[in-house]
Amino acid sequence: MSGVWEGPAPLRTAGLPGAPLRARILEARGLGDAAAAALFLDPKLTQLHDPALIPDLDKAARRILAACGGGEPVVIYGDYDVDGVSATAILFHLLTHLYPNAAIGTYVPHRIDEGYGLSSEAIRSLAAGGARVIVSVDCGITAIEPARVARECGLDLIITDHHNPPASLADLPDAYAVVHPRRPDSTYPFGDLSGSAVAFKLAWRLASLYHGVGDEPGGKVPVSTREVLLEMLGLASLGVIADIVPLVGENRVLARFGLSRIRDSKIPGLRALVEASGLAGERVAADDVGFRLGPRLNACGRLGHAKEAVELLTVARGERADAIARQLSELNDERRRIERRIADEACELAERAGMTGDHHRAIVLAAEGWHAGVIGIACSRLVDRYSRPVILLARSGDDCHGSGRSIDGFNLHGALEACREHLSSFGGHDMAAGLRVSSERFDAFARAFIGHANAALAPDDLVKTIRYDTYASLDELSAAAVSELSRLAPFGRENPGIRVRLTGLRVQGKPRPLGADGRHASLVVRSGGVAMRLIGWNWWDRLANLPTDAEIEAIVEPKVSSWTGAPCVEGELADLRTV
Repeated sequence: MSGVWEGPAPLRTAGLPGAPLRARILEARGLGDAAAAALFLDPKLTQLHDPALIPDLDKAARRILAACGGGEPVVIYGDYDVDGVSATAILFHLLTHLYPNAAIGTYVPHRIDEGYGLSSEAIRSLAAGGARVIVSVDCGITAIEPARVARECGLDLIITDHHNPPASLADLPDAYAVVHPRRPDSTYPFGDLSGSAVAFKLAWRLASLYHGVGDEPGGKVPVSTREVLLEMLGLASLGVIADIVPLVGENRVLARFGLSRIRDSKIPGLRALVEASGLAGERVAADDVGFRLGPRLNACGRLGHAKEAVELLTVARGERADAIARQLSELNDERRRIERRIADEACELAERAGMTGDHHRAIVLAAEGWHAGVIGIACSRLVDRYSRPVILLARSGDDCHGSGRSIDGFNLHGALEACREHLSSFGGHDMAAGLRVSSERFDAFARAFIGHANAALAPDDLVKTIRYDTYASLDELSAAAVSELSRLAPFGRENPGIRVRLTGLRVQGKPRPLGADGRHASLVVRSGGVAMRLIGWNWWDRLANLPTDAEIEAIVEPKVSSWTGAPCVEGELADLRTV
C-alpha cells in the first residue's frame, strides 16, 4: 500500500512539550519565523508587485488603450483551457467597462481542428474581418510564424503568456509587444504567474493608465473600476488553480482573494456555473475549482468548442447562462467516461510494452480512437499510478496529437526540447505540455524521449514519495485545531494540503464501501480513547481485507466535516501501513 514516507527535517519545536500542531506545521514548511508566517497566513493585495515591472506590459497597455479609444477593433485571442478562458474574460470585462462602445472581440481556437496557440490562418482571418490589434492571452510565446503573418497583415500583435519562453531575446516572436514575466531580460520578482494572472496584471495597469492614477491594484481608481478589478480576482483564481502553477507568492494572493469572490460573483455566467456544479450556498475552495468548476470549463474545450466557455464568463445572461452551464456539466460527465476508457487502455498498453519497470522511466504511447482533447487527464492518471513522465497521443492517419504530464524533478518541456527534431510542434511547462508528431516519426520520438528520461531519472526517482508535515495524535486533531489550519489554504502545487502521520492506530470494525459503485472506503480507527473515521477515495480494493483490530499507521489530510451534523474531523487517506 505504501510508497516512501518523507517527513520534515528535525524541527526546533519537536522537542518542546505541547508545541501546537500549527506551529509544527508552519516550521516544517519553512515558516517558523513569526514575520514570514504572518505574511503567509494573512496575505494582502498590497503584496502584489507593480505590473509595469513585467517587460513590454506598459507598451502593450498603451497600445490597447489607444486602439480602444481610437475605434480600432481589438481581438483577445485566448487558449481553450480554464487559464486561457478566464484570462480572455478578464481583459474583455475590463476593456468593455472602460470603453463600452469599443469593438472588443474574442477568439479561441478549436482544440482539435486548430490546435494550441496562435494560428497564422486565424490571424489572417481576423485581419480580413477588420481586427487591428490582437492580444494573445495564455499563448504565443513561441509563435514566430504567426507574429510574422501579423506584421504582413498590418496587425499589431501583443503577446501575453506564461509558458516557458525561449532562452534568448533573439528567439522571441517579432510582435508589437511580448509580455512575459520570465522573458530572458525580465527582472520581475515573481516568474510563476498563470496566464490569467498575467492578464489580471495587464488589466490592472490598463485601469491605472486610463484613469491616470497610482499603482496599487484598484486602490485609487474610481469605485466602479475598482469593483471590476476586484471582480476579476475571481476569474484570475480560476486560472491560477486550474493551471496548477505554484500556489505561493503572488499566485497565492490572487487565489486567496479570488476564491472568496466566486460564489457571489457579479458575473451571471460564473454564478450559473457555481449553481450547476452544486456549490450554491457554499464557500468555494481550491478543491472545488480543481474538481468541479475547472473540469466543467475545460470539458467545453476538450469535447466541443471553448468559445461557449468564453461566452459563459463574458456576455451570457439568464437562461442562456444556465443553458451553457448545464451543457458543460453534461460534457464533463461524458469527458469522465472517455477519460476512464483511455486511461484503462493506456495502462494495459504500457504494462504490455514493459514501460512500467525500471528500464523504461517514461511512458510514451499512441493509439487510434483516443480523444486528443481528453488525453491530458488520462496522462495524469498514469503519472499517479506509475510515478514517471507520461506522453499519450491520439493517432489519426499521419498525425499524432496529444499531451504529456511529468513528475517533480523532470522538466517535461526541456525533454521535448531535447527531442524537438522528431516533433512537428510542442509547447508547455516543466510539468505539462502539448505536442504533435508525425506517425512516421513517432517510434523515433518515443525512443529518444525514453532515452532522455532514462538518463535524467534514477530508479529511485520513480518511487512515489508521500510527504507529510509532522507526526500528530488523534486527540490533537480537534475540529477547532483543524479549522485553524485552513488559514494555510488555498492548497495546491508548492503549498500542498496538510498531511500528518498518525501512529499506534487500531482498526475498529470492518472497512465499509462508499459511493454508488463502492470504489471508495471508510474505516474507523482508535488511539488512546479517541476514535476517528478515515476516508479512502478509490481505496476499497486496498482496504476490503484489512483485519479488524489491526494495528496501523497512516498519513492523512485532516478535514472538518459537517456531513452527519455537528462538525467533526475525518482523515482523508494518503497512505496506510499495517504494523
